[in-house]
Amino acid sequence: MSGHGFKEFKVRWGMVIDVDKCTGCGACMVACQVENNIAPVNPEVDAWAGVAYDASNKLRTLNWLTVYEINNKKPFPEYEVAYMPRPCMQCASPACVPVCPVVATDKNEEGGIVSQIYPRCIGCRYCMAACPYHARYFNWFDPTWPAGMAKALSPSTSTRPRGVVEKCNFCHTRFQQAKDKARQEGGDPNNLPDGAYVTACAEVCPNGAIVFGDLNNPEHKVHDLAHSKHSFRLLERLGLGPQVYYYSKREWVHRLGDNYLPNEKKA
Repeated sequence: MSGHGFKEFKVRWGMVIDVDKCTGCGACMVACQVENNIAPVNPEVDAWAGVAYDASNKLRTLNWLTVYEINNKKPFPEYEVAYMPRPCMQCASPACVPVCPVVATDKNEEGGIVSQIYPRCIGCRYCMAACPYHARYFNWFDPTWPAGMAKALSPSTSTRPRGVVEKCNFCHTRFQQAKDKARQEGGDPNNLPDGAYVTACAEVCPNGAIVFGDLNNPEHKVHDLAHSKHSFRLLERLGLGPQVYYYSKREWVHRLGDNYLPNEKKA
C-alpha cells in the first residue's frame, strides 16, 4: 500500500489500553526497551549505573512506547490525572507510508502491522513529520550498552544502526514465533487463538491495562473491548483508522484523546 486509503486485512492485530487501569508505572516502556534491543539515547554511558548521559534531552530519546500524563485541568479536590501509553498506532491509512521516498515503511505486513525496513531507510525523517502521533524516532547514535549488557540482548531482534528511523512493530518477532509454534503443533498460523501472540508491553503490565489480539476476531477479548461505548481512538477525526484503542469511562479523557477543543463563542 503505497498511497492513501484503507486496505482490508483478514487479521487485524491491535490493542485496547484501559486508561482507567494504567498507573503510569512504566513497566511497559521497560519491557519494550528490553524486547526490542533499544539502546540508551547517548553513547556516553555510565558503565556502573547504566544510565544514559543525558536522558532529559527529548530530541534524542529513543522510546518506541511512551507513557504520557494527562489531567482534567480542574482545581483540587476535583483534580484527576490519567496515564496514556502510546505505541505506534498501526493506522489503517498511515500518514507515514505515502511520504517515504524509498518504501522503507509499508502497510502490506500481515495483520495490518505497519512495517519499518531499516536497510532501506535513508533517514530523511519525512515519516516522522507526517505522523500525528509522534510515534517514530530517529536513531542519532550507534547502539551502545554498558559493559557486559550486550550479552543480555535478545537474539530475536537485530540492533539498528544510527541514521535510521525506528518505531513500534507490535513485537513482530513474537508474531513470527507464534506462527512457527502453531505450525509445529498442527494449528493454523493464520488464525491464532487469543493469547497465542502477545506483545511485551501487554504481557508485563501489572494491572492488565493493555489487551492485545485480533480486532477482527470475535473470539478475542480485544474485539469486544474495541466495540465498547467506552472505547475511543486518538485523533480519530483525522481518519487514519488507528488499530490501537483506548478505554475509559471518564468523559474528559475521551475529549482529550480526540484533541477536542471547547466551543468558542461566535463573534
